[in-house]
Amino acid sequence: MTDEIRQAVVEKAARCKEAARRLAYLSTNVKNDALKSMAEELVARAPEILEANAKDVEAGKAKGLSKALIDRLLLTENRIKDMAEGLDVLVKLPDPVGEVTSMWTLPNGLQVGQVRVPLGVIGIIYEARPNVTVDAAGLCLKAGNAILLRGGSEAINSNRAITKVISEAAARAGVPEGAIELVENTDRAAVNVMLKLNEYLDVLIPRGGAGLIQAVVQNATVPVIETGVGNCHVFIDRDADLSMAEAVVINAKCQRPGVCNAMESLLVDEPVAAAALPRLLGALRERGVEIRGCSRTKEIVPWVKEATEEDYAAEFLDLVMSVKVVDGIDEAIDHIYRYGTKHSEAIITENYTRARRFLKEVDAAAVYVNASTRFTDGFQYGFGAEIGISTQKLHARGPMGLKELTTKKFIIYGDGQIRE
Repeated sequence: MTDEIRQAVVEKAARCKEAARRLAYLSTNVKNDALKSMAEELVARAPEILEANAKDVEAGKAKGLSKALIDRLLLTENRIKDMAEGLDVLVKLPDPVGEVTSMWTLPNGLQVGQVRVPLGVIGIIYEARPNVTVDAAGLCLKAGNAILLRGGSEAINSNRAITKVISEAAARAGVPEGAIELVENTDRAAVNVMLKLNEYLDVLIPRGGAGLIQAVVQNATVPVIETGVGNCHVFIDRDADLSMAEAVVINAKCQRPGVCNAMESLLVDEPVAAAALPRLLGALRERGVEIRGCSRTKEIVPWVKEATEEDYAAEFLDLVMSVKVVDGIDEAIDHIYRYGTKHSEAIITENYTRARRFLKEVDAAAVYVNASTRFTDGFQYGFGAEIGISTQKLHARGPMGLKELTTKKFIIYGDGQIRE
C-alpha cells in the first residue's frame, strides 16, 4: 500500500467528516432543493454521463464481462431519467432527521425521549452499477449523512462523471462541499484503507457479490452493514396455481437476472413436478436460461444439466439457475435454510395453512406468497431509492431507506434534577 493512496483516501474521508457536522442540522428545504438540483442536472448533463459510460461498457466487453454484468454497468437515457426520478421521490418523502420517536416522563420529573439523527459519514463500497452512485448519494444526503463512495474499476468513468454532476449541483443548492466524495483510485489498496478508517467513517456498506461483501465484513474495523447476496428461491407447492407459478418464476428469473433479488433456485413439490416442469423449464430455456437440476428433475426433463452441490449454493447473477424436486414444504424449508442467504424467498400456493407456515418459518429479509422476489426493492416498497438490501439482523433488515440511515439519541429535559 503506497502512502499516496492512503493520503488521498484520508483527505476525502476528512472532507466528508467535516461536511457531516453541518449536514446533521441542514434544513429539510436545503436538502430537498439539492436533490431537485441533482435530478435536473443528471438529465441535463446526460450526454457527458453517457459518453463516460460508453468507455466503461466498451472496456467491460473487451474484458469479457458477462451479458448480465454489462447490463448492470450500462446506462441509457431512460436509466438516467430513472435515477433522477428516484431523487425526486426522495424529495417527497418525510425527512427522518429530528423525528422524536418516543417521549416519557420519569417519577422524578425528567422527560426522556429519543430523536432520529444521522449516522454521520457512510462509506459505500460497490461494484459495476453506476446507478448506486446516485441512489446512495441521494439517500445519504436526505438522511443528513456525508458519503464516501468507492465504486468498482469497471464503472470508474461513469462514477467520476456522475459524482461530478451531482456534487456540483448539491453544492450550488447549499450543501457543504465534501458531502459527496468519490475515491477515484481503483487499486484494491484504497478499499483496504477505507476498512480501517474508524476515525472518519461511522459505517461501511458493501454492495456487490459475495466475495466483496465477505472481504469487507471479515477485514473491516469500521462497523459494517452486510447487504445483498441473494440466493433467492421460489417454491411451487402442490396446491399452486401452475399458470401463476409460471408467470412468477419467469419474472423472478428473467426480468433482470443480474440483480440480487432475482430467483436463483426453483423448488418444486413432487406431486406437481411432472405437470409443472416440462412447460415451465421449456419456457425458461426459450428465454436463454441454462438449467441445472437434480436427478428427479432430469427424469422429467432429460435435457436439463445435472446440478452440483455448488449450484444450489450459488448466486449466479446470470441466466443460470438450479432446480430441485422436493417432498413437500418441510424439505423446501430445510433446503432454503441450508442454502439460502436470508434475502428473499417465495412460495406459490393456494393453501392458506402452508402459506402461513412458509411466512412464519422461513428466515429471510423478505418472504413472499404468490409474488415475485423481484419486488424486494426500496423503490417498489415506497421508500424511494434504497442503499441496499440488508441481510443481517442488527440495526436494519431488508431494503434500507431513509430511516435505516439514521440512528437515535436520547434527549432529556429537566428542571434541576440531581441524582442521589
